[in-house]
Amino acid sequence: MSDIVIGGDLTVNRLGYGAMRLTGDPGMFTPPKDRAAAIAVLRRAVELGVDFIDTADAYALGDNESLIAEALHPYQDGLVIATKGGNTRPAAGEWVAVGQPAYIRQQVELSLRRLRTEAIDLYQIHRLDLTLPIADQIETVADLQRQGKIRHIGLSEVTVEQLQEAQAVAPIASVQNLYNVVNRQSEAVLEYTAEQGVAFIPWLPIAAGEHARPDGPVGKIAAEVGATPAQTALAWLLRRSANILPIPGTSSLAHLEENYGALQVELTDAQFEALTDLAAA
Repeated sequence: MSDIVIGGDLTVNRLGYGAMRLTGDPGMFTPPKDRAAAIAVLRRAVELGVDFIDTADAYALGDNESLIAEALHPYQDGLVIATKGGNTRPAAGEWVAVGQPAYIRQQVELSLRRLRTEAIDLYQIHRLDLTLPIADQIETVADLQRQGKIRHIGLSEVTVEQLQEAQAVAPIASVQNLYNVVNRQSEAVLEYTAEQGVAFIPWLPIAAGEHARPDGPVGKIAAEVGATPAQTALAWLLRRSANILPIPGTSSLAHLEENYGALQVELTDAQFEALTDLAAA
């Protein structure tokens, strides 16, 4: 399993785990219905070699963070827990970005408490609050970084221009944007982060839809390499750029095992190019 370095000092395996799916409803608003099963998935992920787990204070109103601590604390050496803040949940189905300094500081303290840690390895602004200056929001987390409460700063769903504005205030270690084999709306951000040595964490990394059907382009190539469409989509991401850190999420042990089988999938140059060309089709 190849590695990626986040922020210059956090070396992790290139296939992480997104804990978002360990909630009780499609809107990620409630705790998991089967807590023991969710804990089993987290522990199995670590057994498989996963050492980067992504969560957020908005998932199940903080329970997702508590669940990770319940399953994995005390954390083994080298296990990186990344969380996000700044995206509030006033009600099920609602997401509202809030970047007020007092709110961000409060959420960091709550995340520290729920995760049972003294410092958050990677703290990502879940969504920038566009009613406030970006510089002010970055300065808030940079101050928390100086206090030793977070190690590295990340952003989620940003443009190149927004990332550059943030970089003018503090070093940015990662960007988490929607990106997969059929959705390349963040192509420019990926290219920029690769140039800058910033980790790119694609969320929804294995969405393929009709492309993943047996007669679809991803499905056909999956059959050629003896893999599943999900494994093939992940293999494409891993080859697409060395700074990509996919975080496939699932509440199923079987799907967890399937996803991490992607590390053994090797695409030929022709197969890789055919998948790359999907976005232009």
